[in-house]
Amino acid sequence: MAAAAYEAAMRRALALAAHGPATGVNPRVGCVILDADGAVIAEGWHRGAGTPHAEIDALGHLEPGDARGSTVVVTLEPCNHTGRTGPCSVALIEAGVARVVYAASDPGVRSGGGARRLHDAGVEVIGGVLGDEVERFLGDWLPAARLGRPFVTLKWASSLDGRTAAADGTSKWIIGAAARQRVHEQREASDAIIVGTATVLSDDPSLTARGDAGELMPRQPMPVVVGVRQIPSDAAVFRHPHAPFIAPTHDLAQVLDHLFGLGVRRAFVEGGPTLATAFLAAGLVDELVVYLAPSLLGGPHTAIADIGVGTIAEARRLEITGVERLGNDLMIVAHPRDGGTILPATRPDPSRPLHSMEEES
Repeated sequence: MAAAAYEAAMRRALALAAHGPATGVNPRVGCVILDADGAVIAEGWHRGAGTPHAEIDALGHLEPGDARGSTVVVTLEPCNHTGRTGPCSVALIEAGVARVVYAASDPGVRSGGGARRLHDAGVEVIGGVLGDEVERFLGDWLPAARLGRPFVTLKWASSLDGRTAAADGTSKWIIGAAARQRVHEQREASDAIIVGTATVLSDDPSLTARGDAGELMPRQPMPVVVGVRQIPSDAAVFRHPHAPFIAPTHDLAQVLDHLFGLGVRRAFVEGGPTLATAFLAAGLVDELVVYLAPSLLGGPHTAIADIGVGTIAEARRLEITGVERLGNDLMIVAHPRDGGTILPATRPDPSRPLHSMEEES
């Protein structure tokens, strides 16, 4: 079968994968099964945690024995472990498939290894077909799986001169309605939204994702509050549709580790400049989303504080991967040029609590 046939089937599998939920523990995966002549005989995709994986979904559309000698094209390497469902690698072997073509390798310690198991059972395995496209599609899930912690997006909104508030501390609203609505859409696309205790004490945010009319959007992120200060029992965050996760610590790596164990794969950080700086300094930011308003504020309230750059040669150079105009504002998305996190981890200063600057913001 020609390579072009595998690529065509992989693109179809990618389109099928897009039907699955974009958030949660499991990746979006699509699968196409081809007969010996290259004709499609079954398709499937993963519909979320606890449901059949894409390969099993596709096999379920065939009668027993119909998959024998077929080629299975799947966006992610078939899993090799038993969770809520059994290993797809074993199911494919038992179905008698002749060949498995996949795009991206499964980085999971427990779930990975399906390709090796298939190969050892005599199944021909071809990996990396449209790998770059599928890597981009899986965006934040793959890095989270590789890192063993949530993929962290750090967002802030500022004036053109990098200020998040005026000299008197007022900040509503730096950006306009269209940009603020885009933030709510990004909240909905995240598993958790993280702020510091200072933000809760000063702004009393609900940390919900809301529509144009203020209505709750169908999916809500888990609210997470980091810091050691007490927050009032009547804070708006306690009226969130999900019970908030309160993390009375300054250890951000520990917080992310716990969230990962709770199934969080995409974290959206919206705290003040100290929390933002702490995440950056800890080497825990994978993506920046910066909203720029065409205004000048001056003054002390910068978006981030000292991140250890003493000279221009030490500047962390990023790649702008997205620019969107929203009303009169701009949204800029940036990633590190060389992979990894936005900043390499530095040793945190234990004498500098997370609330020290947020009280000023």
